[in-house]
Amino acid sequence: MTTPPLISPVSELGNGYGSLNAFAAVKGPGGARAFIEFLGAVFDGVETPEAHAVDTDGLLIHAEVRIGDSCLMVVDSKPDWVFTPALLQVNVADCDEILRRAAARGARIITETTPFYGASSLARFIDPWRNVWWLFGPAIENAPEPTWDPDAATEESEIHATICRAMRELSAPTGSAP
Repeated sequence: MTTPPLISPVSELGNGYGSLNAFAAVKGPGGARAFIEFLGAVFDGVETPEAHAVDTDGLLIHAEVRIGDSCLMVVDSKPDWVFTPALLQVNVADCDEILRRAAARGARIITETTPFYGASSLARFIDPWRNVWWLFGPAIENAPEPTWDPDAATEESEIHATICRAMRELSAPTGSAP
């Protein structure tokens, strides 16, 4: 007898929801509303108006932003909630253009677009709310694919070093009130 999978390979939630949907609790400049504007400007994200819900304290308790075929749920972090950055991966058509858009809106680039394993490219940035974004794009034409030898006694790659450095230095945003 075969046991059915616990996770459906195709979400039955419909309406653009995947089997897994990320949630970002936002602290920092302008709060969740400004973060949603950032998502629109950088990723062409579109908020679902009927999902927008404000709590009794005036903070956004739920919003949904469609980025490509995915849903990112957003909430204002309550004043007594611990800072928790979202760690988000997005497949994009042009890493450099997304980095340009993000930097123009206050993001800090931590990994410039670079060749990555599996004939793709990788870039990373930290947005003004201190969320960390991984961008995966198409391969860089004529760039050598990186190699990795787990048995070699070498220093970490620059790709690895940039994220380790960024995560060690990550702190809660200033001006945490939305």
